[in-house]
Amino acid sequence: MMSKDEKLYIVMVGLPSQGKSTVSFRMQDVFRKNSIPTKIFNNGVLRRKYAPEMDTWSSHFYNPDNADAVELRRQFALMNIQKARQYLRGQGQVAILDATNVSKDRRALIEENLGDHPILYIQCTNNDTEIVELSIRYKVKSSEFASLAEDTAVSEFKKRIEYYKMIYEDLVEERNYLRLDSLHNKIIDEHLTDQLPLYSRIRDCLVTDVVKNLYLIRHTETYFNVEDRIGGDTDLTPKGLEQAKALGEFFQKKKIAYIFTSEKKRTIQTAQAIQRLQQGCTIVPLKEFNEIHAGICEGMSYDEIQRTMPEVYSARKADKYNYVYPGGEGYNSMKERIKIGVKKAFFLNRRTDNIMIIGHRAVNRMILSHFLYRREEDVPFIYIPQDKFYHIVATQDRKIFELKRYQ
Repeated sequence: MMSKDEKLYIVMVGLPSQGKSTVSFRMQDVFRKNSIPTKIFNNGVLRRKYAPEMDTWSSHFYNPDNADAVELRRQFALMNIQKARQYLRGQGQVAILDATNVSKDRRALIEENLGDHPILYIQCTNNDTEIVELSIRYKVKSSEFASLAEDTAVSEFKKRIEYYKMIYEDLVEERNYLRLDSLHNKIIDEHLTDQLPLYSRIRDCLVTDVVKNLYLIRHTETYFNVEDRIGGDTDLTPKGLEQAKALGEFFQKKKIAYIFTSEKKRTIQTAQAIQRLQQGCTIVPLKEFNEIHAGICEGMSYDEIQRTMPEVYSARKADKYNYVYPGGEGYNSMKERIKIGVKKAFFLNRRTDNIMIIGHRAVNRMILSHFLYRREEDVPFIYIPQDKFYHIVATQDRKIFELKRYQ
């Protein structure tokens, strides 16, 4: 437990859309739940509040050659620095400065004014271009870009990132820092000179997937389900459409910002029925959530495989988890891509409490195995019904795992 006399500044570092605010809110949530007074000081909040007439959506506002804007942004940074210092002079114990802070000059300004307590820099990086693109499109939905068409807003935001890259300087001389792969929750470098309060707790928080509410759903009934065929890209049956409608009604009162699906029609059609009863809900198809590819057995029924390819049927039955379909894949071989898909969903879902994934039977088994810690040989037999869904909560302080009906 942190002594009330121990205080800490956490300074976020990184380009826009790298996960800094998500990490900041995750730490704040964990600390507050453990009675550690914590507050985030975000420069963007001040910028939008005090300079709305400056068109801060414009990339020119972030141009290092725009002297007036550079000074204004410096003043906003200084304002938050002073607020953070005042907070720790009172009852606060952790102050998080959430901004890019990518230049040595900006970090020098921080250290000149915050010498009363230790500083830990946390640098966030994410090299997945697809996720960064989706993250940018999420950001430009804010009121700051309301006057712009989406593609124009995205273009302006990308130019903003390029301007930040021009002044970007890595953490090298700072006394205490760590670098975080914010997509994979992985510490890739750390340097500590001081004994920092809460460091073990911070590190544990950064590398732990925090799931407040994960709704894991299997697509509803398809024509291939009725015929007991595997794989393919078939449509939902009338019963499947009714099941999807029931899902939409069940989740109508829950805020779902994103629905993550595979690229297959059956998951997207299920998601569309839920999306219709939501406000501002986006369907994000991810290739990582595509169903296990059955190779030469795609579109066949299990009975057909047993009759026409008995050697395939027997080999798979003997070791279902490690077996790979000829020309296709198996549970074990798709493990890494599904893990990446889950990381992408968690990263993009940001600070909203509800995460929804609509997948397939094998895919959902692999996702569930992450939380159930089942033996590998048992994973291909996890129960994945189409008239129920799994609700999962997995935080540092709370674990819930339940199978629930939606009809």
